[in-house]
Amino acid sequence: MTLAIFLIIAVIVIAIQTAIPFLVKRTVIFGVTVPEKQINNPTLTSYKKKYSMLVSLLSLITLACYTLWVLTSNPVDEQSVLIGTIIQFAIILFSFSLYFYFNGKTNQLKKTWKNTETQVRIADLSVRAQDEMLPWYVYLLPILITIGVIGYTIVQYDLLPEQIPTHWGINGEADAFTEKTPVSAVSLPVILLVMQVMFVGIHVGTKKSGIKLNATATAASRIRQLTLRKYTSWLMFLTTFLLTAMFSFFQLRTIHPNLIDGTIVMTAPILFLIVTLGSTVAFAIKVGRSDKINIEETDSEVSDYDDDSQWVGGLFYFNRQDPSIFVEKRFGVGWTINFGNPIGYLIVLVPLAVIIFFSLL
Repeated sequence: MTLAIFLIIAVIVIAIQTAIPFLVKRTVIFGVTVPEKQINNPTLTSYKKKYSMLVSLLSLITLACYTLWVLTSNPVDEQSVLIGTIIQFAIILFSFSLYFYFNGKTNQLKKTWKNTETQVRIADLSVRAQDEMLPWYVYLLPILITIGVIGYTIVQYDLLPEQIPTHWGINGEADAFTEKTPVSAVSLPVILLVMQVMFVGIHVGTKKSGIKLNATATAASRIRQLTLRKYTSWLMFLTTFLLTAMFSFFQLRTIHPNLIDGTIVMTAPILFLIVTLGSTVAFAIKVGRSDKINIEETDSEVSDYDDDSQWVGGLFYFNRQDPSIFVEKRFGVGWTINFGNPIGYLIVLVPLAVIIFFSLL
């Protein structure tokens, strides 16, 4: 079971890491802004292919070795989980190392191009009316569920065991405990509530952030931005709802240990994992393919605004003049914080600090 779950996670992580160069915004390659006429440059295409080939090849060899080790050595679950986690982080670290290598190569190649086009920013005030992000108040449903679970826990405090579970193994059974106190009794749903508030903040911050269009491919960039915003809101709400269901499930089982059948206990985390990862993959593919259509002819004397100077390594965006709290990632599919806007720190770091605080109590 442990091996199967690890392989499911690892294969999905590898697939996403391998496909990233082909899913990002078409005018950004390895974190570098590329003029429209250079998008199909053979050298850049070879960089993307080499990255994907190396990541997939090394990852598959590593997974094969790990699988062979588990099948022949029969390690205990804790050992196989530890080694498996290290392998996943190693794959991600390797992919980022390759990213920085090709980021440097792309920057070097870009310096050899002679661009005489006028850089242009474009704004379309009508695009806001087409935004289909979910309204923020849909998050009130999981928040109300969590508040209800907290209230129920307080009412049923006497039924709680003297040792409160704080961690659950891959089979859904608790494997770490802390002493029963009024704080530890509600710590799990309170952490969930803080996460839900953070998700609301991220949703509102994303909705208020600017819709950035490409001057040389306005229709394609409009489609990508609207698709990214719409499906981000759906994915985030789905993730919030699934987390609410799983956390509430574990909390209610702590109060009523015999309420739920053991098979369901073991199945619930696996189901959560499969749905979450599957939705993430579907989201990445949907957004990644959205700007590969409707590519209009553009004026050869005009190019999109180059904001490479505001991106550190193509990963970290820092622009005090940009009021956007979140912006589209340059490597990966989704959003990243504008580190030049302090509101982003409040939305993400304050909830994380509260979660860490409750986890240490």
